[in-house]
Order: sequence, then C-alpha cells, then structure tokens
Amino acid sequence: MSTATLTTKGQITIPVDVRRALNVEAGDRVEFVQLEPGRFEVIATTRSVRELKGRFGKPTRTVTIAEMNAAIAAQGARAK
Repeated sequence: MSTATLTTKGQITIPVDVRRALNVEAGDRVEFVQLEPGRFEVIATTRSVRELKGRFGKPTRTVTIAEMNAAIAAQGARAK
C-alpha cells in the first residue's frame, strides 16, 4: 500500500508507483470520486475522448443531428 502526507497547504505528492499505475505525469488532472462517506476513488482524467474510438463497435445506423435533438428533447420532457 502506498501512502502520502498532507501538507499544511492541503497538498499531497502522489507516490511514484501510483502515478505509474494511473499513467499520470506533471500537469495531468485527477478526479476524486466519493464512493461512500470517507472513501474515495482517484481517477486519471487526462485521456482524450478520442481514445474511446472503436471500443463500442460500429454503429448499426447513422443518426442525424435532428434525431439526436429529438431524443434529447424527449428525455428532457420525461425528466420534468
């Protein structure tokens, strides 16, 4: 298990083995997601959305902007 010490300014240095596992470098961003009170998950948020390309297979059909807007409007109406 890796540990870090909180400074008086509220900063920590992420241990090198954790940085390597998260594939983060200086200037990269991380997100803290609360799983339950007192328990958080650290997620690297540095990857581009372009890296998702090809992970979900080919779409079965092309969707138009008008169809997207209609779906968004319908979902918004249901949420009210």
